[in-house]
Amino acid sequence: MISLLDYGAGNVRSLRNAIHALGFELTEIERPEDILKAERLIFPGVGAFGAAMERLHRLGYVEPLKEYLAADRPFLAICVGLQTLFEGSEESPGVPGLGIIPGQIRRFAGQGLSVPHMGWNSVRLERPSPLFAHYADEKFYFVHSYHAVPSAENADWQLAITDYGQPFLSAVQRGAVAAVQFHPEKSGAAGLALLRNFLAADEAGGSSIAVPRATDEQTRFAKRIVACLDVRANDQGDLVVTKGDQYDVREKSGDRDVRNLGKPVELAARYFDEGADEVTFLNITAFRDFPLADQPMLEVLKRASERVFVPLTIGGGIRAFTDADGRHYSALDVAHEYFRSGADKVSIGSDAVAAVEAYLERGGVKDGSTAIEQIAAVYGNQAVVISIDPRRVYVDSPEATRHTVVETATPGPNGERYCWFQCTIKGGREGRDVDVVELARACEDLGAGEILLNSIDRDGTGAGFDLELIGQVRAAVGIPVIASSGAGCVEHFAEVFAATGVEAALAAGIFHRREVPIQAVKSYLREQGIETRS
Repeated sequence: MISLLDYGAGNVRSLRNAIHALGFELTEIERPEDILKAERLIFPGVGAFGAAMERLHRLGYVEPLKEYLAADRPFLAICVGLQTLFEGSEESPGVPGLGIIPGQIRRFAGQGLSVPHMGWNSVRLERPSPLFAHYADEKFYFVHSYHAVPSAENADWQLAITDYGQPFLSAVQRGAVAAVQFHPEKSGAAGLALLRNFLAADEAGGSSIAVPRATDEQTRFAKRIVACLDVRANDQGDLVVTKGDQYDVREKSGDRDVRNLGKPVELAARYFDEGADEVTFLNITAFRDFPLADQPMLEVLKRASERVFVPLTIGGGIRAFTDADGRHYSALDVAHEYFRSGADKVSIGSDAVAAVEAYLERGGVKDGSTAIEQIAAVYGNQAVVISIDPRRVYVDSPEATRHTVVETATPGPNGERYCWFQCTIKGGREGRDVDVVELARACEDLGAGEILLNSIDRDGTGAGFDLELIGQVRAAVGIPVIASSGAGCVEHFAEVFAATGVEAALAAGIFHRREVPIQAVKSYLREQGIETRS
């Protein structure tokens, strides 16, 4: 009997779907006594260390879980699940972990690398293991700001090492108890193979094991290619994927209906098959005003997570609201529903601008009131993406504005040589007196784990990414940045990675219309010496 210890964390649906896709039945741990009845136990970890331990204690799971582990019974923990096996974490000082493995969980120092460690990386096996049977140096999906440090005290647990500025434990195992820092359920075919190895260990009879390679070569972190789907209802009420030109999604002639480029779930599944490293849904339709009554979008996530085993991000409507019956929902409530429906990350747009305006008015003081802070506290910084929609504002000189400017190679309409990037809300319809550097830095301080950087000026043009905008933001923050808007050919992707150092690049229309295949992008990047997931 395979049992899932779901303690109320974030996206556990994807793990369930992965297990079912592999042909295995799954039971749920509903009471503390169910833990000791399990024959094979999976402990998914999603969110912050302290929140995870608090839930385990509140549900009465800690003592039976320790007893299960002490008996050396089949066990697989994932991500924060691995971290809870240690004595404690810098993420939640004073909160003890399960204490099964010696050592503390530490925050990445950065050392010129963005934190969280978010994306695809491989592992370096330290010893043979059936868990990694048939492993051929494929990459797995990681998303974490804290890591387990290999030491002499935990040497007998060390199974695999990954490098990100420094070596960290990406897999541990002693006897039947194992854990991985990455998300196998979000790691495509390689992750599904690892899950199968754990689930079918008895059938394999232990005859097939992975043997460490004789190399000290460091693992290599890959750049991500993200497929984006703008989802909204058309004039007939059908939910469709659309794409605009500078945020106008209607046809240029005829009945001016919303452009229909396909059905969301089918397109997402196609992108997974074609090798997309992540899929992002941006909900741009009117029903996002009622997020928890937003059954179409929740259903899209549920169905997509059955077929897409890479990370899913959802944006649009992640905010507090009061429904028609007068019931109030916090942004955390809304995010929770999206996570439980299959999202791995939520993207916050206009509400982030409002949150930053209030934060700046308070003199840069955090008070815990923003959606960014609340969601990050429960689900971790890596779960919160800030979607920024800036436009250029040209000025004659840096002294003409208080905002951070760039000297531009694309002069303004009157020959202006400088510009700043104004943040907008309401789908680009309203500008605010906040620039992208202010917004990005404030959101990082509030707890966001990633920036999705769009460009109103480049959207749908195919003229290439706005390197001046992207370079300015990349230099301003220490969290990952996704470049968006303007991609028209494979060369544009190589250009943005080489010029700005961003961790990911996103496109929509050129992928929807099959003008530029995802694999063509990756092949070209590899030819240019840029690491990608094959």
